[in-house]
Amino acid sequence: MPSSFTAKFLRNPQLSRVGQLMDATRLIQRTLAGLTARAGQTADSSLPRPARPQAGRSGLVIDAVLREINADDSAPDSVPPTSPITARKSQESDIKVPSSVPATFKSDVFASSGTSWPYRLFTPSGTHDEPLALIVLLHGCTQTATDFALGTAMNELAEQKKCYVLYPEQIQRANSSRCWNWFEPGNQQRGLGEPGMIAALVQEVVATRHVDASRVYVTGLSAGGAMAAVMAGLYPDVFAALGVHSGLPCGAANDIPSAFNAMRSGSPPKVPGRPKAGAAMPTIVFHGTADKTVHPDNGEHIVTAAVKAAQSGGVTLARNETRQDGSGARTARRTRYTAMDGTPWIEHWEVDSGPHAWSGGDTAGSYTDPTGPSASGAMLEFFLRHRLASAG
Repeated sequence: MPSSFTAKFLRNPQLSRVGQLMDATRLIQRTLAGLTARAGQTADSSLPRPARPQAGRSGLVIDAVLREINADDSAPDSVPPTSPITARKSQESDIKVPSSVPATFKSDVFASSGTSWPYRLFTPSGTHDEPLALIVLLHGCTQTATDFALGTAMNELAEQKKCYVLYPEQIQRANSSRCWNWFEPGNQQRGLGEPGMIAALVQEVVATRHVDASRVYVTGLSAGGAMAAVMAGLYPDVFAALGVHSGLPCGAANDIPSAFNAMRSGSPPKVPGRPKAGAAMPTIVFHGTADKTVHPDNGEHIVTAAVKAAQSGGVTLARNETRQDGSGARTARRTRYTAMDGTPWIEHWEVDSGPHAWSGGDTAGSYTDPTGPSASGAMLEFFLRHRLASAG
């Protein structure tokens, strides 16, 4: 996950321990971002903002350089219904397609526990006589819902396949770098914290849109990937399949030191009481072999846990490996575990020399690696093969 999750950890005045954590988090940030070699600089207060990727560039490492976010330019603690975030329409708000009902990409807010959380929802074109699948995408640190939509280009694929895409957005009140706080004990319990908010938002969309409740899927990048794993572990009755890109397994950490250890070493500690992804769930994992922010072994841990859960659930799997080409220079080794009926149950894509960035992404968004195989395409294809039997 992006290294900034520790550097900008939870500026919440209600948490008295924040001041005690700042020194530790700044040390973690300097280490992950490679700032210890920069003599005469403080944690990151004088560093420039990450540059927008330019066309043709690849291999960008998410959050390698950060800007200190001052209190006066933080996002508001809550977003009232009349906020510009509700009225704002970005350039991609209305996708022009030949249909009687055009596709839309609209922003809105969701109230949870007295706080308003922004989100964006893509609705494909058409009248949709049958209920549609819903893909939930969780962004990485410093990203927004709109930025993540551009970088993954998931809306374009969802228009082709006729799916809804939901982009919950972290707020600066919860984390000043907009990282999902996947490692906090308060965010590792069903019905509570950020997972509880995301699950409630998903249920709201399912209830108010023409969504097939048996085809709801969750994925994310980095901190978002780690939170997606937590969501799948806590809500196996809501999600039919899980995707994790450059993230960490459910229960990898329960505080800053254990999160730091898991990110750097790829060996999550044995934390008493940490949540585990015990239910059998179809899972697809993407991870670059040259990821310097989240150790690639974390992807292997997710796959191993998914295989064990499937076998414990009575799913017989056949394993095979193939090479997959990207649109650019990178290839990937895909290890696929297939059920007896021929359905891929688990996929592990190890992108050769891939950085900490969305494989096959669009440079219109941040932190993408356009030269690798399309993670969006592979995930959407994988997701739509699965259905939650107990839904509805």
